[in-house]
Amino acid sequence: MEAFLSSTLAVLIAEIGDKTQLLTLFLAARFADKKAVVAGIFAATLLNHLASALFGAWLFARVPPETAKWAVGLSFVAVALWLLVPDKDDEGDNGRWLKYGAFAATAVLFFLAEIGDKTQIATVLLAARYHDLTAVVAGSVIGLMAANVPAAYLGEKITTAVPARTVRFAACALFAAMGVLTLCGGGIALG
Repeated sequence: MEAFLSSTLAVLIAEIGDKTQLLTLFLAARFADKKAVVAGIFAATLLNHLASALFGAWLFARVPPETAKWAVGLSFVAVALWLLVPDKDDEGDNGRWLKYGAFAATAVLFFLAEIGDKTQIATVLLAARYHDLTAVVAGSVIGLMAANVPAAYLGEKITTAVPARTVRFAACALFAAMGVLTLCGGGIALG
């Protein structure tokens, strides 16, 4: 349960104000079919985070436990610092995908935007930390969906009600705490 809750909370907080959430706002404004946009986000996130969790488990199964502890702990701290940098809407030339409809455009664009994103890296780290792929993938997908479904339906009302700077600092504190706990050996099953 700890892996699921940690994954849900970490990804939910990291996603607020993230470029993929900005992409959600763009897609929701572009397409009237919000259900198709949400379904596309879900499909892309499930595939991306499953691959990320598998990679994290594979990678850290091959790294000595003490090395893995330091790598994961310091990576959580690095992600904490990265969260302090606001994302920009760098969607680029997405127009070519929009012609395929709400679901396909969202699935492709969201999957591509998640590659190398904070939430993808967090999923790799969470899988390495907890060794529970099902809980980590379920939690990270639910966390990402919890941040993006309201954005798809409520859009700008949410972005003006929740200060992005406050969310970035809270996310930074959460990831820094996870890094410190990992480095201190706080119940982490590495190796």
